Amino acid sequence: MKYYFYILYSESIDKYYIGHTSNIDERLHKHNTNHKGFTGKASDWKVVLTETRENKSEAYARERKVKAWKSRIKILELIEKSSEHPD
Repeated sequence: MKYYFYILYSESIDKYYIGHTSNIDERLHKHNTNHKGFTGKASDWKVVLTETRENKSEAYARERKVKAWKSRIKILELIEKSSEHPD
């Protein structure tokens, strides 16, 4: 089973969200529903980056690595670089 590291963006709150999942479409739908938690603050989340990983632990490791950057600039650079060279 493939897993995905992903970054979402909400224009209404101008924020990014970083996560991992095995089903990107289902996960995006959950993020865009009214719920408690960070992504519940908006309903216009869009996938701006995905990276395929071989297993859940690799996807989660990538999520932790990018979150540890704590840098919007580095996240924007990653998104820009991936759009120039898609998987």
